[in-house]
Amino acid sequence: MKNYTITVNGNVYDVTVEEVTKHEGANIAGKPAALGVPKVPTITPHQTTSSTKPSIPSVGQKGAIIVEAGAAGKVFRVEASVGQSVKKGDTIVVIEAMKMEIPVVAPEDGTVASIDVAVGDAIEAGKTLATLN
Repeated sequence: MKNYTITVNGNVYDVTVEEVTKHEGANIAGKPAALGVPKVPTITPHQTTSSTKPSIPSVGQKGAIIVEAGAAGKVFRVEASVGQSVKKGDTIVVIEAMKMEIPVVAPEDGTVASIDVAVGDAIEAGKTLATLN
């Protein structure tokens, strides 16, 4: 099982996907075996409770709202700057992955506290790209 965090239209989801080895689904002769019920990934929205939210940082600290990469790739463009006010859904960073440009958006309204990547940086899924206050 592999766990991924994805963002779709500003909504963050935890996705669990079961990996299938190349021997599963094939019989000994190498022909596909009869397929049964497909394995469906489990998708659950991020749960944030008031007890798990970090406190609002003071001036000079990183922001309380973390903007993470949903996929591995390369930073293609940084569209926000420190101190800029953003609304939920505004693009903060654009990632290039598999020859596609994937916008990473603000999960909620706030002010950009930090930009933690630069154009051209290689990033992994889950890496902090920016923080908001």
